[in-house]
Amino acid sequence: MQSPLVRIALNSILATTLAAASLAAADSPEPGSDGMPHRVPRAASPIVVDGVLDEPAWGSALELRLAWEVWPADNAQAQVSTQALLAFDSGKLYAAFRAHDPRPAEIRARLSDRDRAFQDDFVGLVIDTFNDERRAFEFFVNALGVQMDLVQDDVAGTEDSSWDAIWDAAGRVTEGGYVVEMAIPYTSLRFQRGAAEQVWGLDLIRIHPRDRRRLYALQRRDRDVSCYLCQVQKVVGFEGAEPGRNLELAPTLTALRTDLAGDEPGDLEQGGVEAEPGLTARWGITPNLTASAAVNPDFSQVEADSGQLDVNQQFALFFPEKRPFFLEGADFFETPLSTVYTRNVADPAWGAKLSGKEGRHALGAFVAGDDRLNLLIPGSERSRAGTVAGTKVTDAVLRYRRDMGESSTLGAVFTSREGGGYSSSLLGVDTLLRLGEKDTLRAQVAGSRTLYPQDPDPNVTSILTGLPDELIHDMAYYASYSHFAREGGFWARYQDLGPDFRADMGFITRVGTRVPVLGTERYWIGGQDDWYSRITVGGDFDQTVDHSGKLLEREVEAWGSVNGPMQSFLLVGGGQRLFGLRDELFDQKFVNWYLEFQPAGWLYASLDGGISHRADLDFEDPDRPGAARQGRELRLSPWLRLSLGRNVRAELSHSYLTLDGEGGYFFRANLPQLNLAYQLSLRAFLRAILQYTDVRRNAAQYAGQCEAGSAFCPAQRERAAFVQLLFSYKLNPQSVIFLGYSSSRSGELDPARGLLDDRLQALDRTFFAKAGYAWVF
Repeated sequence: MQSPLVRIALNSILATTLAAASLAAADSPEPGSDGMPHRVPRAASPIVVDGVLDEPAWGSALELRLAWEVWPADNAQAQVSTQALLAFDSGKLYAAFRAHDPRPAEIRARLSDRDRAFQDDFVGLVIDTFNDERRAFEFFVNALGVQMDLVQDDVAGTEDSSWDAIWDAAGRVTEGGYVVEMAIPYTSLRFQRGAAEQVWGLDLIRIHPRDRRRLYALQRRDRDVSCYLCQVQKVVGFEGAEPGRNLELAPTLTALRTDLAGDEPGDLEQGGVEAEPGLTARWGITPNLTASAAVNPDFSQVEADSGQLDVNQQFALFFPEKRPFFLEGADFFETPLSTVYTRNVADPAWGAKLSGKEGRHALGAFVAGDDRLNLLIPGSERSRAGTVAGTKVTDAVLRYRRDMGESSTLGAVFTSREGGGYSSSLLGVDTLLRLGEKDTLRAQVAGSRTLYPQDPDPNVTSILTGLPDELIHDMAYYASYSHFAREGGFWARYQDLGPDFRADMGFITRVGTRVPVLGTERYWIGGQDDWYSRITVGGDFDQTVDHSGKLLEREVEAWGSVNGPMQSFLLVGGGQRLFGLRDELFDQKFVNWYLEFQPAGWLYASLDGGISHRADLDFEDPDRPGAARQGRELRLSPWLRLSLGRNVRAELSHSYLTLDGEGGYFFRANLPQLNLAYQLSLRAFLRAILQYTDVRRNAAQYAGQCEAGSAFCPAQRERAAFVQLLFSYKLNPQSVIFLGYSSSRSGELDPARGLLDDRLQALDRTFFAKAGYAWVF
């Protein structure tokens, strides 16, 4: 039997779908252009997307010029010439660019997987298909035809490159620059309903990376105005635009074999081959409202997560979502507090989803059956995460947002997880108010109710140990105000999360705290002849206390940054804080830095790092319960990208972390990584990922707590290695072939548990293959 909360979510999705037609007639925003919009003509002839602009249709297309450099210069004349051509027919929007360059040999263009060419020369368009100045689609193409597509969310101030659409593009380098041609089907867009002419917002973009990374655009940008899409130009046309039946069927077949460690160290027991068909269907109920469903789907990801060191971490690490089903329309679910984090849906067996916009109404909802319950238990000083074995849950999210005025919003969110004696639900309302051109107010209020399942074996430590056995509920409050103009700005933020507040469908790792923040920044923008592009100085103050009034952190920080030659960026900051842990209050000083530069098109390098006093979270003093200690932390993270020719890309990184104190070091941690890719063509690549983790602890520093039988007696050494090999062929984002192999090894030296050999032993080995094809009707 379904629970009431799940029935609410399911009925809400059904009701929203049935109401789509009535919402379409609701108060749609007016174009509101400052001048006459440009008229996009209907294509005079068929267009073949091949990078050669020889069709008659381009001769009568709308021609626009990217006349302005808006970054780093402040609305200066563009240093190179770029023409853009626009046309449409009943099924597609067409765009072409002639990007002139006096030194074409310096054009940076390499073959790569989609959404990986942002360091190259590229052009593209930003289109606000609802003309609501809040959300836009972005389509970019580099000089060799590599596609990049994103969603611009002007409400949250973010760009999301995880969105993938099906469209065509071609690019080629010429004697005088490069040419790009693209065709975007209306089936890949959401737009206003109706056969009459439509008004869309439009910006045209060219990135010209040399000594500086220059951004050319269709119009000036006023740095005294906090919104971007409210400044773009308008185009009119697209009458009779037809999305077709807007039905997409994507069957998949996934096969894998996993070999797991046996009884003897280093032995792997061969597993059986599992073949699993799946089907994902996507239906455009209206041109701007999409429903999708997956039966026995393949939600697996072939992109391995970047490794992160979890040594001496107070709170759980964040990993971004990479599964296409959840990435579709992900921006519809964003709120000021992180109330929706789809990676909480750990092992879904099925899913249904609805997202889109009708008039001023933005909608997002999904329901999924999850075969594994992962829990994140937040606290005021630490969080912990784990899996509840054998528990299946149903996850549901409903999000609604209404546009108000010219650029403000009011929204609500409901989330639910239920199953196996567990339930957690959240209900919240939020708003974004633009108080003029420079001032923004964001706020959210949310309440939650959670009942944890009972621990089946209270004598065995698990994620459920110590959790309350009764219903808990609490509130969360968030408010922020910011004022930004051409020369700088300031901000203020306040957040209050109750001790029993839970966002189990979100990612909130710390609760039971009250946090005020005050900050300010000042900018200096260089001219075209200055050695710098931008200089920033700023500072902030924040304080964190728990709900009993105990001080957890009070911090004052200042920083400065400069954008300079060779596409360089240097940020240096430092400050002082009082840091509370258990019954101790530590005085800590810190310095952080970040440096990146790209002296040539084939080389990019960065160095992130810092020196700080830091508490040792693993230390427990058996003679002084509640006591803590701190040491001196050094953190270094170099990163290097080498683009060798047009086909090879190597990314090397290393994370180094050490904590030293009286009596020697506490721990040393290293995490080197290599990502090596050979791009066979625009559609196919070979890739190898290697990750290695090595953590050493000084046994003498933890001898007392180990001898006293402490709950935490750290191993002297922990090592792990991960390898993934992948062949990928993508006809489009949904029509794919993957062939891959991955393996994991680990080793541990822990005399307290009788582990005296830290040689790497095989844990698992997986062979996998996936084939999928998308039919679009």
